[in-house]
Amino acid sequence: MSNEAKTEELLQRLKECQRKIDALLDEWLPKEDELPSVLHQAMRYSVLAGGKRLRPFLVVESCKVVGGDEEKALPAACAVEVLHTYTLVHDDLPSMDNDDFRRGKPTCHRVFGEGMAVLCGDALQALAFEWLATKLPEKGVPSDVALKCVAALAHASGSKWLVGGQAMDITEQAKGYSDRSPEKVLLIHERKTSALMRACCVIGGLIGNATEKQIEALSDYGYWLGLAFQITDDILDEIGDPEKLGKSVGKDKQQKKLTYPMVFGIERSRELAAEAVERAVKALSTFGEEADLLRALARYVLERQF
Repeated sequence: MSNEAKTEELLQRLKECQRKIDALLDEWLPKEDELPSVLHQAMRYSVLAGGKRLRPFLVVESCKVVGGDEEKALPAACAVEVLHTYTLVHDDLPSMDNDDFRRGKPTCHRVFGEGMAVLCGDALQALAFEWLATKLPEKGVPSDVALKCVAALAHASGSKWLVGGQAMDITEQAKGYSDRSPEKVLLIHERKTSALMRACCVIGGLIGNATEKQIEALSDYGYWLGLAFQITDDILDEIGDPEKLGKSVGKDKQQKKLTYPMVFGIERSRELAAEAVERAVKALSTFGEEADLLRALARYVLERQF
């Protein structure tokens, strides 16, 4: 199959996954009229505002790659999406990145206020772990595997990784980003983005009963995919189309944030993103054609305009 045909298959599969995840999120999220209604409105507004559902796709596809049943992975796919949304809601706050638009709509704090946005994020984070602990066993996933999934997501999203990356970013911002070394930008990016994508792949592998070797391969793939994704995100913030991205552009440069284009320039950043993609693809060498969609996804990261 040609690369073009594989990309087309990938995009179709992403859309199918998006529709399935959106339907489940709509079904499982608290209804707007449930008390406290304003909080639940904020949660549904933020989660159901759109999005590529890339992280749920990674969970489902990683499960399939190791021979697992993708239906069993759906609760975990939804869990990582609501956790991801919590990070976006909090990142957009005035005390963080101070963004007014997300996914083409006003950000949560612009609609519901800062206090409610903080509580919205808190509630979504809690909901992610509730779904892992309760809905995975309901789908037939053994309790010990569900517990491993809880641990994997908690580790990836805690102080050493995702939240830690945001803390490092805030700390460096307070210093005026005086340390603009390649090592520093990597430390922040691998925590803010790679950690969660890696966890998505690992969780999918766990649900699919992957071997240790397969888990290691999926972990490496998720790490390098996440890094490539973040580098291209940095690039798009400088030269991307805000209508396609669904958010403001140019803020990183305006705020003199520590990004790959800031440290390396646009062209070298593109080269580094391509190198990360190749390392992601290489990580899947233990798999055959069953991992072709994951390979296609890695390569598509370099082409994306959103």
